[in-house]
Amino acid sequence: MKKFLVVFDHTMNVMSFLACLILVFIMLTVSLEVVLRYFFNHPLVWVTEVTECLLLYITFLGAAWLLREEGHVKVDVIVNRLKPNKAAFFGILTSMIGGFVSMILTVFGFKLTWHYFQRGMYTPTAMEIPVSIIIVIIPIGSLMLLVQFLRRAIVFTAGFLVETRKANLAEK
Repeated sequence: MKKFLVVFDHTMNVMSFLACLILVFIMLTVSLEVVLRYFFNHPLVWVTEVTECLLLYITFLGAAWLLREEGHVKVDVIVNRLKPNKAAFFGILTSMIGGFVSMILTVFGFKLTWHYFQRGMYTPTAMEIPVSIIIVIIPIGSLMLLVQFLRRAIVFTAGFLVETRKANLAEK
């Protein structure tokens, strides 16, 4: 299990690094597009379409890493006022809900990607990119997110059990 988590963490780090590279690529190409369009009257046709696709990739490449770093938006005002065992319980609850949503995205994402791949669907745009290549990142990123949510739920469960045990000992 430990080896799996090491490989999983490494994979998340690589995915987040790729998301950063894609962001830099988008920044450079959009800047180039602006310069070419307004100063040379020679726009690049592909920049907008590729940027739209890559924004989806950034989201799903970095989501699991961001969850591991606890960087997602949360309401700290409520959680910080709770006792540690109740905060851990809500951590378990939110992790299970997030895991469930991630599981649905993974299952239906793989089904839809496979469906589009089999049918040979392309975007109705100038570049005609295969739709399956665009959306394949959704089930991959969602699977990584699912594993991270399960991992997070296990950590919160351990914390919940420890805090509950402390509370029970304090009552005696």
